[in-house]
Amino acid sequence: MAPIYKVALVQLHPKPLLPAKNFAKAESFIKNAAREGCRLAVLPEYHLTSWVPDEPGFRESCADSALYLKKYQELAKELNICIVPGTIVEPQGDALHNIAYFISSNGEILGRYQKKNLWHPERRHLVSSADQPHEAFDTPLGRVGLLICWDLAFPEAFRELISDGAQIICIPTFWSTKDVSEEGYALNPDGETLFLNSTLISRAFENTCAVVFANAGGPPEKGENTSFAGQSQVSVPHIGSLGKMGRSEGMSIVDLDMNVLKIAEDNYKVREDMKGEGWHYAYTRIRDESKL
Repeated sequence: MAPIYKVALVQLHPKPLLPAKNFAKAESFIKNAAREGCRLAVLPEYHLTSWVPDEPGFRESCADSALYLKKYQELAKELNICIVPGTIVEPQGDALHNIAYFISSNGEILGRYQKKNLWHPERRHLVSSADQPHEAFDTPLGRVGLLICWDLAFPEAFRELISDGAQIICIPTFWSTKDVSEEGYALNPDGETLFLNSTLISRAFENTCAVVFANAGGPPEKGENTSFAGQSQVSVPHIGSLGKMGRSEGMSIVDLDMNVLKIAEDNYKVREDMKGEGWHYAYTRIRDESKL
């Protein structure tokens, strides 16, 4: 029988340029998740600093990125929980890299991913991972892949990860309801919520995988009256969204039944077809078939 894993979605509201306070809040959520028996906790993109690249002091607020990564490693080992600490912005010379990590329950870094598909305003500030391949990795929860925010819009990224055997894909995100033009927003003020909920479920179905999506939330005192999109959830085939949140800060704990993924693959045979000689998209056949 396939295992069932408890997963914590930490929909944090990051305060701009205050990494110490944001880390302390994240630490509190993760400790609560561990007490509830969670095997994995996932935080949002930019959760330490928020995304305010034009603010004086933004680069300085990213300077201790290595220190906070080490703190998360120590926390994972102390609590015996795997952690995806959202993303951490790392200064590299004159450049900034937006990095997601997967930290095992023993504190070891098992996966590292630099955001590839940058949202248009990010391109003035961040460096993309460009043509580096999307690679999955082995974890205590099975084979996992990492993507970040706008990567969600690229089915190719998911296909490359599942061709490398990924069963779970974690996506730290910083997504607003107003990440579009005034004309786009006027068409549907809930358009970005529609985008997220539609696409997350589609990706789960078409890849027979679980999509663990952790977005930033708004200030808890404002409730749903915020431009932060939220909607953190675990999306799986056949069922849809598990533990879906609103827009406000908080935490949702989800039981992820890995047997659902097996049933989906038995039905849709996506991975089986990708290994076949008749598969039309050759680049997804270069992976080691033993991982699929």
